[in-house]
Amino acid sequence: MRRKNYAGLIALIFCLGLLSGLVQAQVAVPQAVMVIAPENFQDQELLVTKQVLEQGEVKVTVASTTRAECRGMQGAKVKPDILLRDIKATDFDAVIFVGGSGASIFFDDPTALEVARQAAAQGKVVAAICIAPVTLAKAGLLSGKKATVYPSAKKELEQAGATYTGAAVSVDGKLITASGPPAATAFGQAILRQLQP
Repeated sequence: MRRKNYAGLIALIFCLGLLSGLVQAQVAVPQAVMVIAPENFQDQELLVTKQVLEQGEVKVTVASTTRAECRGMQGAKVKPDILLRDIKATDFDAVIFVGGSGASIFFDDPTALEVARQAAAQGKVVAAICIAPVTLAKAGLLSGKKATVYPSAKKELEQAGATYTGAAVSVDGKLITASGPPAATAFGQAILRQLQP
């Protein structure tokens, strides 16, 4: 009699363990990739935004055109996890372009433009801060959309058909843009809101 009870209890514990594992497997951790220039990315826009996302339990991957150490405008040194060319939009819930003076290298970069287009086509969050929204504009993603950018690049957005808001952060569907370093926290929070169920 006791042996049967123990066997039943062990079977129940085993089944509960399996069920718990299945439930945990279904709770997917959101994935974001942040694209930085190899030289002169904006430190705060990367580090503060990344911190906000990671505090919200988003796994953040950093990408660039090199796997060597990248240098920020204010001295930050970051070693990217992957190459820009290896980004697959299907692997991420958000693709984020970081600004800084070096970000202009992506304005006409075919790989960067294609990454942005693929992410948008798959319904992912596509975000950019500082001058980086120009990359989204050049990818054709901002036509008819509300967006913001560092003031010096306002003309490029308007020429691409965007409605320039001048706000610190603008959200239009899953397109999120921000104006510069002081907006980094709010930018991260806006992305986080889109990624949370």
